[in-house]
Amino acid sequence: MLPDTDELPDVLLDLAVPHEDINALVTGVSALTGDAGAMRLLDACVAELTPGATALQGTSRLGELLTGTPPALGAHFAAYVFVAALPHTRAYHRERGVPAEVTRRTLADLGRNMASHRRLHGTGGVRAPEWLVRHFRGELYQLGRLQFERARAGERTAPLLRTVGLACDPDTRCLHLHIPDFRGPLTPTACDRSLELARRFFAAHFPEEAYPAGVCRSWLLDPQLRRYLPAGSNIIRFQERFRVAVDDTGPSDTTPVRFVFGDPDLPVDGLPRRSSLERAVGDHLRAGGHWYLGHGWFPL
Repeated sequence: MLPDTDELPDVLLDLAVPHEDINALVTGVSALTGDAGAMRLLDACVAELTPGATALQGTSRLGELLTGTPPALGAHFAAYVFVAALPHTRAYHRERGVPAEVTRRTLADLGRNMASHRRLHGTGGVRAPEWLVRHFRGELYQLGRLQFERARAGERTAPLLRTVGLACDPDTRCLHLHIPDFRGPLTPTACDRSLELARRFFAAHFPEEAYPAGVCRSWLLDPQLRRYLPAGSNIIRFQERFRVAVDDTGPSDTTPVRFVFGDPDLPVDGLPRRSSLERAVGDHLRAGGHWYLGHGWFPL
């Protein structure tokens, strides 16, 4: 169920939805609720987000379903989906004893995602709704600077974890670390705090699940960054937490451009050089180099 139009602004603010989008979302509710087909689609999308009892639910059909969004409802339809799913997620968090502040900060990723959409396109919308599935299913939590996702090792990660002496198969649980934007520097102190919060959080709220390792797949783990950044920089210090293997799926040049400059399609020749990281990303590409995703892991 969607909240009424008097309550909706407060709900949106709790989700960190940008102020620029709130009026459009409130005024658009009547068009949504007056369209029976759109409401059926909304219900189907919410069903994809409803948390399971304990099991990780794997893939989602949300992206596929959202291709059927009525044009009249535009890019904001996905935001209504997450608002409608909110009571289910909050109920699951309460059942698990998750503190209200963790719930609020975790689900505020909707607002971060919408801010990213506006930065890229200049209009309202949800940039990557499929990414938010794990938040609303109760699989990912914001704990300090980092986000931690309850996940399984999978076919690619399990052999890597065995190299550090962990008994691991593809179904072994591990925590995937994610580095959200708009959260300030990735300092060693902030990361230490997040990891300690995560150890305590999952032991308290998912005691039946063991997480022997932390895993991160990110362009920030590309070892080539060491050629450009000081040894004491936050990014290099973050890399040092992991054993790292370069992803063998090929270059991922647009990924750092997206995260550093906001738009993956910016021409390389015009990328700014205002910071050491901007210079690293742009200069490497301008010299004909490529960036790769690093796959890192460490025992917890």
